[in-house]
Amino acid sequence: MADEPSSGTTQLTESDTRPAEPAPPPRRRSWPVFAVIAVGVIVFLVGGAGGSYQSKLGEVQKNDNASYLPASAESTIAGNEAEKFTPVQNIPGFVVFHRDAGLTPADKSAIDGLATTVRDLPGVDAQAVTPPEYSEDGQTASLFVPLIASNNGEELNGEQLLEHEQEVLRVARDAAPDGLDVHSAGPGGLLVAFIDAFSGLDSTLLLTAVGVIFVILLLVYRSIVLPFLPLISAGLALGVSSLVVYFLAKNEVLTLTGQSQSILSVLVLGAGTDYALLLIARYREELHEYAPFDAMIAAWKASIQAIVASAATVTIALLCLSFSELNSNKSLGPVSAIGIVCTLVVMTTFLPLSLVLVPKLWFWPIPQLLAYVVPRLRRARPEGARGIFWTLNGSWVFWPRIPHRDHQSDIASHGFWSRLAGLVGRWHRIVWIGATVLLLLCLAGLTSLKTDGLTTAESFTTKPDAVVGQELYDANFAKGAGAPAVIVTDASETDAVIAAARDTEGVAQTPGSVCVQPDYAKLSAATSGGGPPPVGADGCLDPSFQVAPIDGRIVVNATLADSYDSPAAYDTIERLRTAVHGVSGADAKVGGASAANLDVSTASVHDRNLIIPIVLAVIFVILAVLFRALLAPVLLIATVVLSFAATLGVCGFMFTHVFGFEGADQSFPLFAFVFLVALGIDYNIFLMTRVREEALSFGTRQGVLRGLSVTGGVITSAGIVLAATFVVLGILPLVFLAEIGFAVAFGVLLDTIIVRSLLVPALSYDIGRRIWWPSRLAAGKD
Repeated sequence: MADEPSSGTTQLTESDTRPAEPAPPPRRRSWPVFAVIAVGVIVFLVGGAGGSYQSKLGEVQKNDNASYLPASAESTIAGNEAEKFTPVQNIPGFVVFHRDAGLTPADKSAIDGLATTVRDLPGVDAQAVTPPEYSEDGQTASLFVPLIASNNGEELNGEQLLEHEQEVLRVARDAAPDGLDVHSAGPGGLLVAFIDAFSGLDSTLLLTAVGVIFVILLLVYRSIVLPFLPLISAGLALGVSSLVVYFLAKNEVLTLTGQSQSILSVLVLGAGTDYALLLIARYREELHEYAPFDAMIAAWKASIQAIVASAATVTIALLCLSFSELNSNKSLGPVSAIGIVCTLVVMTTFLPLSLVLVPKLWFWPIPQLLAYVVPRLRRARPEGARGIFWTLNGSWVFWPRIPHRDHQSDIASHGFWSRLAGLVGRWHRIVWIGATVLLLLCLAGLTSLKTDGLTTAESFTTKPDAVVGQELYDANFAKGAGAPAVIVTDASETDAVIAAARDTEGVAQTPGSVCVQPDYAKLSAATSGGGPPPVGADGCLDPSFQVAPIDGRIVVNATLADSYDSPAAYDTIERLRTAVHGVSGADAKVGGASAANLDVSTASVHDRNLIIPIVLAVIFVILAVLFRALLAPVLLIATVVLSFAATLGVCGFMFTHVFGFEGADQSFPLFAFVFLVALGIDYNIFLMTRVREEALSFGTRQGVLRGLSVTGGVITSAGIVLAATFVVLGILPLVFLAEIGFAVAFGVLLDTIIVRSLLVPALSYDIGRRIWWPSRLAAGKD
């Protein structure tokens, strides 16, 4: 380790600051300037037109597990084969009726009548509706009302499913006598509740995020005009992103889910504001040296490398999700990457254009009027009010704290961050060791983090109607009814497969629990004729009411003893697969809702173990190219990974002991890793690119102190904005998004305050010029 420096080497002295002589204007090249202006105008037009597509994204969403799974998943294969036996694919669901005092004759009459009425409702699979079932205590009844998921290959989107389920409940509640509670339940009801959690909240989410960012920008800039420009730019970026994602999803190039859309919104707002803060901070600094237009050119050239490197890191890290087995992960990667790329383009073209031109075009009457009203303004500008108007081409966006061309952009004047930089220089070894110990202490909470998955009911932070109905259903009826395991097998081995399934632990043992799938068209015709269809001694329908083999294959339904989305049901699916796979010549495949959930869980673990190393390797390559070094990337990645692990530890404690969540989804660590590592590296990129720039003139150790001093305020502001933006995800009543929001917000603040402000600068200072090994800068001065 390096020797302790003397106190004089840690101060930002007058000799370390910028010269006060006027700086020559930056070299202009007409084609890049006009290219930036042209692209800025284009994205303004496209973003404005694309804003309307934000509300249309719900039309192309897919939120069912089947659309998440790859074609190679066993449940997908079984589902595709099962579709041949019926043109209508449904989502099982129930309407649950309950009265604490017991169901009255009027209640039962209304429920029996509904069994006929709901068949005629739009979106209901009429052939699969069965007569109502009553509980033993006489307080609860259930009516099986499956919703059509697809008809002859034409799938219904989430908004249509929600509309159909709401119509079923409306009709049921209108027909119910006073005092009779009516709830939805089953996979269909819970799926619709999940879809409903996103419905109508996109605008709320955006407005809340925009409001939070606006308040923070007001505090950061203390300017009335300036906060609007990053927000307008972010809005345009979101419009461009929505336009691109909508058409790609509509043409099934990618899969859009509700969580992908929500994360897209906050990611664009958060990342866009980060890029804006970095550019605007450098612009303000250059305004002390140049006229506004030249200052913007200098700021753009000085900050573009860091912004592009940051965007590239996040984009490529997100695109690594394309290696996922889960289509939902594959969706989130390109959807979010599209958002980052669009944000990069808007923030490096339209934003600088608006900073230079907007004050003169839009806001000039304000200061011109004030110049007549407030004499101090006239005295500040010898040329008078008319001259003030002609200066409204950049600096006035900072009004009332307007930077002037006084050649005083001296980092020694950066107050708190200059003092902190001096402290880091004097006590660097103590600082980085102390920061490391603090992060290691946070790891203790990892033992409390449970990533075994959540049931659908546990996935809500609130208690929607479908969860209430599901609890009533589970307490009074067979938990596995309505969502059986679907076994597709060779027809010649049907009896052997049925026998193997019946002997499997966790499969219901009541008569009729394991049978060949009914032919719902024949069953519906028989029921409408007035008499029940004949049932054999095993509880299964007469073969004349069962589906006939197709291409030598047949479908067997096996009712589980446990709720379809419980860990016990997943264990049963694994045992069932082992049992039927062992039937020689059957080539049996097990699908259904429980199997799909299990396959999603298995794929999530696979994706996590595969993608995390790929992301780390990709980020290392990007940093190595950016810094032309190998040691600095290793250092930055190690600190961010330590920060990520510390964040997971804090999340484990908070989720279990503070928020009271039952656990976390299997994909939580992967999503948290991708966002935290990619975004955490961002702030280190912002810091270390400035450190390298300063090190070229002042040496590595003074470059570290100068870089920390001059970037401290803007990077901390960016971290606070991004953290606040992700916290907004908590307004959605879903545990997964609330957990992601908390993890990213806390992790970003940890990176911003501890890692980037203390650990990285102190460790870099201690290592000195060797941090740039093997570049030529490593041979320079410390």
